[in-house]
Amino acid sequence: MKAVVLVSGGLDSTVLLHKMVKVYHDEVIALTMDYGQLHKREIQCAQYQAEVLDVQWKYLDISPVFDGVKTPLLGDGEIPKMTYAEQLKEGNGPVKTYVPNRNMILLSIAAAQAIAIGYDTVAYAAHMDDAAGSAYPDCSPEFVAKMDSVLKTQGISLFAPFVTGHEGRGWTKKDIVAKGIQLHVPFEYTWSCYEGGDEPCGVCGTCRDRIAAFEANGFLDPLMYS
Repeated sequence: MKAVVLVSGGLDSTVLLHKMVKVYHDEVIALTMDYGQLHKREIQCAQYQAEVLDVQWKYLDISPVFDGVKTPLLGDGEIPKMTYAEQLKEGNGPVKTYVPNRNMILLSIAAAQAIAIGYDTVAYAAHMDDAAGSAYPDCSPEFVAKMDSVLKTQGISLFAPFVTGHEGRGWTKKDIVAKGIQLHVPFEYTWSCYEGGDEPCGVCGTCRDRIAAFEANGFLDPLMYS
């Protein structure tokens, strides 16, 4: 593949980038977009990971696209201090930190970038934990299948291996951490916390899921416990 990889600087997309370079040996460009999120530190992490892997990194500021969108991830309201599963007990998703239509927009921009440079694939690190209970509906197998179909009309394939299958099932964050450990991913240079501070809060949904995924693999999160 010649792929534009969406790399936020978070754990999942970083593992996907390392996997594509080290396992598949694909020709890749790491694409990071600022959509107005609080957690700007992840952008620095994305650049660092691209430099470690010696791949091209491209940054785009698309924050004006989300002007007026109401979500805690963009600074409107309080970040929930509970797991996604706990949030979903209050009703089916999406969760409060969902950014409406964000991933469709990111994938469309990535496809435009791929077309511009003659690449054939957009790689996307959605996984099954985020899809569960429609917490993030744009991480679901149904969304991935439909977006792949749409992008194929432009000659682009959507590669989402953490959704489309691993030993007959989609990947969980536990699976992604396990692969990252195997690939010696520098997890201390990834960022997941939704709060956007200098240190991870440890109690928002993504921090909790990240900590649990490392513990499920018999490790402590090197970012949380550095």
